[in-house]
Amino acid sequence: MACLGFAALACFPAQAKDDAGQPGPTPSKKSLATVRTAKAERSTIAADLVFTGDIQAQSQVNVAFRNNGKIAVRLVEVGDHVTADQVLAKLDPQEQRANLNNAQAALTSAEALLTQAKVNFKRQEMLLSSGYTTRPSYDDAEQQLRTTQASVESAKAALGTAQEQFSYTDLKAGVDGIVLSRSFEVGQVVQAGQTVLTMAEDGPRDAVFNVFEAVLATPPESKQVEITLQADPKVRTVGTVREISPSVDAASGTVRVKVGLKDTPAAMSLGAIVIGTGKFRPQTAIVLPWSSLYRWENGPAVWVRDPSSGKVAPRNVTIDRYSPNTIALSGGVEPGEEVVVAGIQFLRPGQTVAVAEEIAR
Repeated sequence: MACLGFAALACFPAQAKDDAGQPGPTPSKKSLATVRTAKAERSTIAADLVFTGDIQAQSQVNVAFRNNGKIAVRLVEVGDHVTADQVLAKLDPQEQRANLNNAQAALTSAEALLTQAKVNFKRQEMLLSSGYTTRPSYDDAEQQLRTTQASVESAKAALGTAQEQFSYTDLKAGVDGIVLSRSFEVGQVVQAGQTVLTMAEDGPRDAVFNVFEAVLATPPESKQVEITLQADPKVRTVGTVREISPSVDAASGTVRVKVGLKDTPAAMSLGAIVIGTGKFRPQTAIVLPWSSLYRWENGPAVWVRDPSSGKVAPRNVTIDRYSPNTIALSGGVEPGEEVVVAGIQFLRPGQTVAVAEEIAR
């Protein structure tokens, strides 16, 4: 209807004035877009902030075979608790067994040659002392002895390597812990170093939370956080913030915070949902309902109304923190300004609007 009104004015400009040539009456409020507004005022933000997260191990271990090969046996499943040196899976050892047999045969051959070289050298030594052989023959026998001795040492080293490679066909746990994930099946060919299992090492636990970046701009009053099990609020413990991610997650706009638990109740198992309550210094901010939030020039904004002209304009704002029903602003709007809190969907810069109701805040 507003568009038809503007079209009519464009087509019949003469009718916009009365007989005396004076401008006609201004449009009635009924013809204007109607919005609801609220006066921006500073409010004290609650000092306690509540976050939801989950329990994770402080140390996670990626487990991989040291050899290439085809998996022949799987001995664990996700959720199993394992101990250090426990066999988790096995490769088909056919290739490694063949290499081991070859190394053993090579050592046996080298030892036989060494025995023969020792006998020959001993004989040359006796003949030389009796004058029945030449010095070059003796030297050749001595050289042959040293060569075969070196060959035996080399064969022993090769056998040790083959035995080690054969032992690597068994995938063993390096620590005590719980299997978190498995990424292989029996018959699958894997590469050396390819992660096939992820384990949560026994020991300290973390409560991990994803927190909006703006919340961390204000230093907490204490690094201690109270942790409560969501399924049973009676189960609770305390922890200390031990790590804050230096980067912001591009998808969610949050920062990962890890809280090390002082004591971990048995009910707070891995993956359990927990609620963390942190104490922050009380501060003031302009609090507005979610319905006032708009996006303008690739950033958060609100619509501000000029009371004298009735015109609205978008204003980029800085959001300090989010709550279930409200947003707290740290910049962009001054106390006393009139902010549109309902009816922002079809507004445009410079548009004159009517206020349906003033909300006292």
